[in-house]
Amino acid sequence: MLETVDLVKEYDTGGEVLQALKGVDFSIEAGEFVSIIGPSGSGKSTLLNMLGLLDEPTRGVVRLDGEDVTTLTDRERTSARKRTIGFVFQQFYLLPTLTAQENVAIPRLFDTDPQTNVDAANLLRRVGLGDRLDHRPNELSGGQKQRVAIARSLINSPRIVLADEPTGNLDRKTGRKILEEFTRICNEGVAVVAVTHDEQVTDYVDRVVEIVDGELAR
Repeated sequence: MLETVDLVKEYDTGGEVLQALKGVDFSIEAGEFVSIIGPSGSGKSTLLNMLGLLDEPTRGVVRLDGEDVTTLTDRERTSARKRTIGFVFQQFYLLPTLTAQENVAIPRLFDTDPQTNVDAANLLRRVGLGDRLDHRPNELSGGQKQRVAIARSLINSPRIVLADEPTGNLDRKTGRKILEEFTRICNEGVAVVAVTHDEQVTDYVDRVVEIVDGELAR
């Protein structure tokens, strides 16, 4: 479904070139739950940004359903991202003035689909927040905010969900609930990639990928 071939990402830091990724080959299939682990600064988030079409590689190829998406224009990448990929971030990034339901609907902000509010409410019910539709972020716990973020990532029916430290701000019990939700998503055929330092994530995933100094170690 999604793969990288000999992926290289370099940053010019002013007189020195930093290689964040050094020829990474990675792939994921539909319904697979994969975690990416490694020390800070190893290239985990850089790889996630490449997989999410948020950044362009210096060299190498990113393929989505066999299509080389590294050659797409910014507009085409945005369209492919919206159509295929959902994001879950450690910091939640919920808008404080909006309700949970309105936050979930944000990815469809410029659409005119009358079903959006219904879909957002149904997704919140699915993640156990049916009684929190009208609550604003300051009225929700950390785990509830993360579940709102997961619901938001699913509003466009993505085939891939990319999660950056999805349990990093949560206690272990709440983290397990989030990981169980990812497992349910995978059982419906959605691929999930989670960048994490959380050891309990390995109990839920199909495969662990380790990255060290910009290279895959396993």
